Amino acid sequence: MAKKLYIGNLAYNTTEDGLRTLFSQFGSVVSAKIIFDRDTGNSKGFGFVELETDEEAAAAIAGVNGREFDGRQIRVNEAMEKAPGERKTRGNW
Repeated sequence: MAKKLYIGNLAYNTTEDGLRTLFSQFGSVVSAKIIFDRDTGNSKGFGFVELETDEEAAAAIAGVNGREFDGRQIRVNEAMEKAPGERKTRGNW
């Protein structure tokens, strides 16, 4: 089963292809996704990478967390699943 990783502190010009290339050295990348602001279209500075196995994901965390990529020191850890229907909301003022 694929293991999803959270990738934080990404440079705003980092691409999904760049993430895929970086993480492919640790195993089979199932998916690479950068999160964009829906209003501005700009990167939010984080994304997710899915690797095929738990072992590949552990190797990627050990090999990439704290490493400089595209000029930023990125954070890599296991992604936490949201509860169904959970969504961050803004205050209604």
